[in-house]
Amino acid sequence: MRFEVSESEAGRRLDRVLKKILREASLSFVYRVIRKDVKVNGRRVPGETLLGLGDIVEIFLPEEQIEELGKSRPANAATAKKQFGVIYEDENVLVVNKPFGLLTHGDDVERKNTLTNQVEAYLQGKEPRMRGGVNIFTPAPANRLDRNTTGLVLFGKTLPAARDLAMMLKGGEEGSKYVEKAYMTVVKGAIKKPLTLKARMIRDGETNTTKVLPGASDEGRSMATEVLPLSAGRDYTLVEARLLTGRTQQIRAQLADAGFPVVGDRKYGDRPLNRDMLQKYGLQAQLLHAYRLTVFEGFRSLEYLKGKTFRAKPPVRLVEIAEDLGCDMKMK
Repeated sequence: MRFEVSESEAGRRLDRVLKKILREASLSFVYRVIRKDVKVNGRRVPGETLLGLGDIVEIFLPEEQIEELGKSRPANAATAKKQFGVIYEDENVLVVNKPFGLLTHGDDVERKNTLTNQVEAYLQGKEPRMRGGVNIFTPAPANRLDRNTTGLVLFGKTLPAARDLAMMLKGGEEGSKYVEKAYMTVVKGAIKKPLTLKARMIRDGETNTTKVLPGASDEGRSMATEVLPLSAGRDYTLVEARLLTGRTQQIRAQLADAGFPVVGDRKYGDRPLNRDMLQKYGLQAQLLHAYRLTVFEGFRSLEYLKGKTFRAKPPVRLVEIAEDLGCDMKMK
């Protein structure tokens, strides 16, 4: 087998690329092959060698053996049924609408049915090109949503795209110069004018919560969220929350700290309100939806995305509850 290193493989270690090709082989077998039966640009090189774009890799094994070792798909990806909606797709990027209750990545409890595994199953056999019957690059999410938060998740389909997306979605003190991420949620209380929430935060690993500190605190890390009222009922407001920083659970934590808890939020929300929401609507988790992402500037391989806006329709449940609470969902 002889192939030229593509953008999906450039910058990756030789041993990791070969393990993707020879998926069913043990690591010891892969390293034995590297020592005896692999050349890069006509030379034998160690497994940790970083491959460059256009390098020529030769694997001196029978084609039928390569095919046999590479034909199986990962069990997790193969059995993960598609639940997400596709918002946008090209050769580098996949933008999906994550449903309620689905983890972006696996955890100690759930490893099989995750958004990442579903995306890998969806892309199996598609571009980027394949080696030995499997995708060389495992698609990687550039952002992460909590299990019960719905909406836009972006995946890089190649290594350069994944790196460039990660750069674009990284927010600073005043937000990212590349993208704007907007969430939709319903909060308790009336918000009449736009708010800019700034504070410091620390994470409590034992309770998996974000603790909001005063903005003047020297502890923790800064976080900032812009909040725009979209529609107000008598006791509730449909708001758009724009992330400037990307701290874990920052929207929920900052809105609760400001006196406007997210409806249904069992971690930061209002307990009596949540009991009412459970009894009236069966609501057991926060109404929070990542509904819009606008690209101001594309980075490197993704410059062509400049000016694009991705939108994910809010789930029916959010619409129904928001309207019943007096918020106008038309044109949202």
